[in-house]
Amino acid sequence: MNKHNKISALLITYNEVNHIDQVIDNISFADEIIVIDSFSNDGTFEKLKALKNVKTIQREFKNFSDQRNFSLKQANHNWILLIDADERITDKLKTEIFKEINTPNNIAGFMFKRLFFFKQKRIRFSGFQTDTTYRLFKKGKVKYNEDKIVHEMPIIDGKSKLLKNYMLHYCFESAEHYKSKMEQYAELKALELFNKGKKTNIFNFYIRPLYKFITNYFFRLGFLDGKEGFIICNLSAYGVRFRYKKLKELWKQKH
Repeated sequence: MNKHNKISALLITYNEVNHIDQVIDNISFADEIIVIDSFSNDGTFEKLKALKNVKTIQREFKNFSDQRNFSLKQANHNWILLIDADERITDKLKTEIFKEINTPNNIAGFMFKRLFFFKQKRIRFSGFQTDTTYRLFKKGKVKYNEDKIVHEMPIIDGKSKLLKNYMLHYCFESAEHYKSKMEQYAELKALELFNKGKKTNIFNFYIRPLYKFITNYFFRLGFLDGKEGFIICNLSAYGVRFRYKKLKELWKQKH
């Protein structure tokens, strides 16, 4: 494959021992791989240190936007590919990436479509059918909004484009794994709301989670994903309630 512009692949990790070998192998086409590890204690860091083609930096995790922005500063090449440990680039997407970065244009950021998997089962609905995320940027043309500390939002200096091919996302290893993810995101989102002076109420505790479940399970057809769809929609609603529980706790701590 003929490639001219070089790619820096950036990864932020914490306790990803089950994914790290596969994801590093998956992005081996990049010209450099840089991992920012938040002091993993499950063997992830040891595996990374043994890889000669990977530069690993340990850094305390503050929030996703802060960690992403730090990783961006480490990149040495013209194009930056961001990937999470549970994501994979398909061969078709890789070909499309090389074609785009070696075609003269004024695109500064590319969005990828993602296919979700629960263990090895493809999740087709449950609110995930329209998921897209920014993953490829021209160096110096992006930074993450520091006010958005979870579900981080890139600020792109220039035009963006949605690629045709899909990235695979193995985000649910088990119900317990997804629950812990929801709690982590909820805690960060609660802090984000707290920093903005937002408070909670009965509507947020009861109506918002119910609305989340009904929207994803019925209107976004989660029931067609079978028992996995029910589990995912239920845990997504749980994440909303957990967010406001944590927000309430933050206000109690202040007083």
